Amino acid sequence: MAAPVVWKTPGEVRAWVKSVQLLGQRIALVPTMGFLHEGHLSLMREGGKRAEVVAASIFVNPTQFGPQEDLSTYPRDAAGDLRRCGSAGVFGVYMPEPSTVYPGGYQTYVNVEEVSQGLDGDKRPGHFRGVATVVAKLLALFRPDVALFGEKDYQQLQVITRLNADLELGAEIIGMPTIRETDGLAMSSRNSYLSPDERRRALGLSRGLFAAQKAAAAGEADVAKLLALIRTELVGVQAREDYVELVDARKLTPLTVLEKGTPARALVAAFMGKTRLIDNVAIQLG
Repeated sequence: MAAPVVWKTPGEVRAWVKSVQLLGQRIALVPTMGFLHEGHLSLMREGGKRAEVVAASIFVNPTQFGPQEDLSTYPRDAAGDLRRCGSAGVFGVYMPEPSTVYPGGYQTYVNVEEVSQGLDGDKRPGHFRGVATVVAKLLALFRPDVALFGEKDYQQLQVITRLNADLELGAEIIGMPTIRETDGLAMSSRNSYLSPDERRRALGLSRGLFAAQKAAAAGEADVAKLLALIRTELVGVQAREDYVELVDARKLTPLTVLEKGTPARALVAAFMGKTRLIDNVAIQLG
């Protein structure tokens, strides 16, 4: 595969978008923060099935990091990321500087109200304001026919789906299944922070979620009991819980009992050492 084109400015992107539109071709967009893994590449390959051309962005967005979070140490590998994008069929990659996205005097931000509450919205104040702002800018800039995001960041996916609809940005937002390592760990750029022992113990997150999923499928409707299954695994691997929730899959409001036909989601955030990991699975009462 050819190396992707690199765009550094909005003007370069707009010129390319106009040329593609004149050809009547569909655009798929995959926004990322880089340090790409198979989860990202699966989105890009799927984009190639849904549109004639695939574009990606690589931008470590400063407005979605809190003051005590890992903005300065977030893993980066620009050269490797471009090679991976090329292998996945991406035509071009937008790699702006922060000063390009947020120039001097910048003062416009996007807040999505209800689905940004609770979960990461509570634990990471301001996070979804930053996510919604940068994604709104990217959707407005690229005007993609389809934009693809991973379900691992499930609340983020709901926030983006809502902002796209509310602001009438016109993209089809596609949520793609979480890609996991062979042992079940959800792929994440932050997995690179884990020591070998932490990496082994991090499997407690997915084990707990799968245990709750299996119990619900077998008929367990008591949410407290399902959450206890997840917490038992976290305690067993000495993970520090940030949250464990079972929510309505669309509204993200907490549930107290499962009902047949109501899509639900179990979500967990926990610290393994200093590294904060998140994961989630669909829950369906059997």
